[in-house]
Amino acid sequence: MPDSSTSRIALPDTAGGAALLHSIGPMLTSWLPRQRWFAGKGRPLDGLTLAAATELLPVAGGPAPGLLHLLVTAHQGRTTDCYQLLLGVRHVLPPVLAPALIGRPEEGALRGMCVYDAVPDPRLTSVLLERLRAPGRLGALGFRREPGTAIPSGLVPRPLRSEQSNSSVVYGDTFILKLFRRLSPGLNPDLELPLALARAGCRQAPAPVAWFEAENPVRTDTDATLTLGILQPYLAGTSDGWQLALRALAAGREFHRSAFELGRATAAVHTALAAALPTSVLAGAELTAVAEEMTERLERAVEAVPALRPYRPGLREAFRAVATLARTGHQCPVQRIHGDLHLGQVLRTDAVGVDAHDKDDGGSWALIDFEGEPAVPIAERRRPQPVLRDVAGMLRSFDYAACQRGSGDRRHRWAAANRAAYCAGYASATGADPHAQAALLRVYETDKAVYEVLYEARHRPNWLPIPMAAIRRLAQDPK
Repeated sequence: MPDSSTSRIALPDTAGGAALLHSIGPMLTSWLPRQRWFAGKGRPLDGLTLAAATELLPVAGGPAPGLLHLLVTAHQGRTTDCYQLLLGVRHVLPPVLAPALIGRPEEGALRGMCVYDAVPDPRLTSVLLERLRAPGRLGALGFRREPGTAIPSGLVPRPLRSEQSNSSVVYGDTFILKLFRRLSPGLNPDLELPLALARAGCRQAPAPVAWFEAENPVRTDTDATLTLGILQPYLAGTSDGWQLALRALAAGREFHRSAFELGRATAAVHTALAAALPTSVLAGAELTAVAEEMTERLERAVEAVPALRPYRPGLREAFRAVATLARTGHQCPVQRIHGDLHLGQVLRTDAVGVDAHDKDDGGSWALIDFEGEPAVPIAERRRPQPVLRDVAGMLRSFDYAACQRGSGDRRHRWAAANRAAYCAGYASATGADPHAQAALLRVYETDKAVYEVLYEARHRPNWLPIPMAAIRRLAQDPK
């Protein structure tokens, strides 16, 4: 591999960088908006600028592929987003990689060559693993490895097909590399929080083994880096909580013990994060501001989804309860949390054996994907929050699962029983029952349900009745 002194693709402030973008820019302008992880769908792409370019494998004249790493800024009106691209370059593209083709430049140094998304190419994703095995800098990129970890060579890579806001590559059922596509300045919580948990001895989250990053082109004191990718252990043979819950519902099996143990695992993560990272309290004006932010989100949702209008008074009353707590001197502890917790963000490591014997013995739960909501700036995702926000997210997830299987009273009983078991498990580990803070728990459930209504109305109208059922319940007077 070339070192930074022999990189063939010049950085964007040079003529070479400008020539590169001029050559491949038209192809990228057409290809980017079609990717699932592109955030600006539905809005015209006005143009691209190149923030950084690094040649990970030289683009040569022979049959061997080249590998380019680009940081590209997409401009859409007043909105700009930075994206990470891994581009393969070949004279001839093998048929198996044909779906990854981006195009063939008509001019420039890459004229006539096949430029394609490199993630499906095992020959090129092997290069990333080798770079992570030997930490150091290459061009704009910095590769780092956690002390005391080992990364074997020769692990065969394969991309995961279920892509959303990121891309993932599994190496030999040993490691998984998450590649962030849309980048936000600052340390990504999906690296920061699992590192803190691992160093605190918490085993309920996979520990980062290695990662790579780049300097933020628009650098400030608080967001000097861009987290590009994280290598973690791959938990082979696991099932996520969503699939396990659906299978339990379909088979008529109980899920109470699993929900109880999941509550304990959540509590263990919260306890470790509170010990490892700074904590604070919300009180007075800050607590009032939380209620005002939630009320503003409700009003925007009501404008977009008229079905919410009959429930607006009851929902607003829930948020006013928080303002009342603030006036009476209530203090709400806040700390770092998962930020987007639901059944799809937890894995049970002994799920195969449990399913085979049709048992519900709780198992061993691990929390994953600490990134938070990708559409929210990292600075906001890193703000300390009440743990009840995570608890509320999981409670809403039990409601969602119940609505996928079963009907009527059975569905409601299943959801209620598992919501109660989850909170009981949490209380058994911390001594603090989430239900003891009923007003705050209701507020965070309400805020989550309002978000769900807006999301489902825009993306999955057939699912809208699920959060609307929660809205009807939450809008009622809790007394």
